[in-house]
Formats: sequence, C-alpha cells, structure tokens
Amino acid sequence: MADAQKANDLSATERRNLIAQMVLERGKVYLTDLVEQFQITETSIRRDLIILETNGQLKRVYGGAVSVSGSSRSHSFTEKMRLNNNAKQRIGKAAAEMIKPHDVVLFDSGTTTLQIVKQIPADLRLSTSITMVTNSVPVSQEVLAWPSPNLIVLGGIYLPDYQATAGPQTLDQLQGLAADLAFLGADGLTIEGGATTADILMAEVDRLMAERSRKTVLVADSSKLGRIGFVPIKPISAFQMLLTDTDAPADIVEAIRSQGVEVILV
Repeated sequence: MADAQKANDLSATERRNLIAQMVLERGKVYLTDLVEQFQITETSIRRDLIILETNGQLKRVYGGAVSVSGSSRSHSFTEKMRLNNNAKQRIGKAAAEMIKPHDVVLFDSGTTTLQIVKQIPADLRLSTSITMVTNSVPVSQEVLAWPSPNLIVLGGIYLPDYQATAGPQTLDQLQGLAADLAFLGADGLTIEGGATTADILMAEVDRLMAERSRKTVLVADSSKLGRIGFVPIKPISAFQMLLTDTDAPADIVEAIRSQGVEVILV
C-alpha cells in the first residue's frame, strides 16, 4: 500500500523520467510491469511511452518499450545525466566537501560521481593537492580542464554506454593502487541485494574500487533506492556511507542505517 501511495504521488514528468531511466538501464520495459509499478491505467502508461518516444528517449514495441538502437547508444550517458540532475548536483556538492588535501580518490563511471568532480573546490585542483583515479572518460575530460591535474586514467575495454573502461586491464591497474576514498554510483540499492548495476564488467570495477579504498561512499539519488539492478556490486554493509537526497524513502534509509552505514540526506 505504501509503495502504491508513493507511485500515485509522482507527477507525470517524474514518472516519465523514471521510465526513461529504467529503459536506459534495463534495455527494455514491459507495459504490464509499468502499470503495476506506477498504479495507473494502461492508457496513461501508453501516453507516457508515446511522449518519451517523441522525445527520442525510447522506442515503443509490442508490450512495452526498448532503448533506442544504433548511434543513440553512445548518448545514453548524456541522457542519464539529465535524470534527477538537481538531486545529483546536491549529492555531488556534499561528496566534494568530503575530499581533503593529499587524498587519493577513486571515481567510478556514474553520472553522480561526475557531479562530484565538477564541484571540487579550486584549492584542491592543484596538482599537489589530491590524486584522482578513474575509469570514466567524462570524469577525465572534466579534470583535464584543470590547470595541472594529478590524474590517473585506467585503461581497458571501452564501453560506449558508460563512456568508461573495464575488463582485465582495468582491474590489473586497480590492484596496484591504494586509495583514501572511493565514490561509487549504482543503478539500484536494496537491503537484500545491496548495491547493483546493469553491467557485469562495470560491477567488477566498482567491486575492486571498494576493496582498494579505506573508505567507500555510495552516491545514489533517491530513485535508485528500493530498485535492484542486474549484477550485484557489494552488500550494503560494505559501504561506510550513503549520500542520497531527501526524497529517499524513510523506511529504506532506516534499514540501511541499521546495517551500520552512515546515511547523509541532502
């Protein structure tokens, strides 16, 4: 009943944003599942899908919708950047304030971690201040615009949907590193399933980043809480902190805190 009430409280725009995000992360959504999840009529969901297709965010098929094929795959990261962007910016600002001089910091390929990098203060952008390690091309591009960054870019297999590297070479390079902080994103977070993502190779990178860092901070907007992705990254107890926004469901937040994880709402 509570989940149904939350679904009914969503505006049409918020609902369409969630549907677009689900298509990006899962590749396909089913009409019957959307009707059940959002507790609205099939006609309303069909109208949502028509609008999203008109905007180029998905392609309608019999029984549901799929991600747009072809060259649009390379734009999926950009599309994810637009979803829940205000919350991601707030989370990014709070995370950036955690970074201290001389820290070695790992950043995964998530859109929220990119927001962290965008908001790192000027005094930490000097080459002697912090060391940054990432497999993310957008993060690398952001940092390379700084005056003299101290940046390590992990090589490996390039995954266009994530604009990031992964695979054996990436893992080999991570094995030789030790970090003070790791900032990781997730496609879903549940008590039972922990942090999850949609890609096996990306899950391997995130898993090792957590293991090679003294403190691991999960950064995820509230739309990810209560959802489960395809591949597990780590159980909730493996993270020292969760940074999320104030729309996070209170029951999930309390359950996460009961696992010994500090939860910061911004």
